[in-house]
Amino acid sequence: MNVHLTRAVSALTIVALSAGLAQAQTATAASLDELVTAAKAEGQLTTIALPHDWCGYGEVIAAFKAKYPFLTVNELNPNAGSGDEIEAIKANKGNTGPQAPDVIDVGLSFGPAAKAEGLLMPYKVSTWDSIPDTAKDAEGHWYGDYYGVLALAVNTDIVKEVPKSFADLKDPKYANSVAIPGDPRTGNSTMMTVYGAGIATGAKGGADAAKAGTAFFKELKENGNFVPVNGSAQNMAQGTTPVLFDWDYNVLAMRDKLAGNPPMEVVVPSDAVIAGVYVQAISAYAPHPNAAKLWMEYLYSDEGQLGWLKGYCHPIRFNDLAANDKIPADLLAKMPAPESYAKAIFPTLDEQSAAKAVVAEDWAKEMGAQ
Repeated sequence: MNVHLTRAVSALTIVALSAGLAQAQTATAASLDELVTAAKAEGQLTTIALPHDWCGYGEVIAAFKAKYPFLTVNELNPNAGSGDEIEAIKANKGNTGPQAPDVIDVGLSFGPAAKAEGLLMPYKVSTWDSIPDTAKDAEGHWYGDYYGVLALAVNTDIVKEVPKSFADLKDPKYANSVAIPGDPRTGNSTMMTVYGAGIATGAKGGADAAKAGTAFFKELKENGNFVPVNGSAQNMAQGTTPVLFDWDYNVLAMRDKLAGNPPMEVVVPSDAVIAGVYVQAISAYAPHPNAAKLWMEYLYSDEGQLGWLKGYCHPIRFNDLAANDKIPADLLAKMPAPESYAKAIFPTLDEQSAAKAVVAEDWAKEMGAQ
């Protein structure tokens, strides 16, 4: 799995933005104590878009609160998408109240875009050097946190013949079955699902993949296979969305949560293995900037990184942890087989930006969405 993470991170072609801004603060053992004191004075951290069943966040947040019990963690809109997080920063620039997020966790393409708009505060965690250079902004405005690949979750109580690819989903046997997590215009996982569908047709990356992916889902809708309901654990269990797409860590956690009721199979589509990196950042308008920095220190510590791994996410410091024998064997045993990731494609920022523009323009028109 070391090899796969190395390949994954090196596959990212993150464009280095121009230097010139002052270097962000780097925490040290001494300054961490000062940071704790400053965060304690603030008394609160406001997060957004962190559902507890996403990437093990429930346990991660609980562990952070246990470590720093003087902080109240105010959790905004757990089911928001990356675009919603950026809008929340914009809408609360002058607001120091409970609706202003301190920190965000967004899809890769949203990091540079938010930096360009002046929405992010630079900060370098103490483990900065162990985060691959290709997965972080050189000035510390955003930094990769974890990655996964798109997967299919299948309720095998209802779907007896499990689909193995995007192409399989066109079969009439999957009528009223296929769902996506939400609106691809605002959610990264859904956006990348549309992208993956396009790659599976043979389209090249970027705008072409988005156009082909939109056409793919339009065809599924027209032939009655697409369900216009957000895929979720509840809808999976009830049979409303017996086949749904999401990141592997989400559907693996869903499988554990359902505990066989109903039985569920997780499949990485054979015709398009699409990987996605998420990034962390601090709002430039954070009402609790020191609490936000302390949160980042925790997330990028060994403890925080292993918390994400427990949630089936590949943490960005995986290589460093593995090289220092800090990953428990039982955690590795629960992860999907490495060969599932062998053909992973990491869309570049340029490809993602081009695809997002196409989806923003075409999705409503082609799918009849508002």
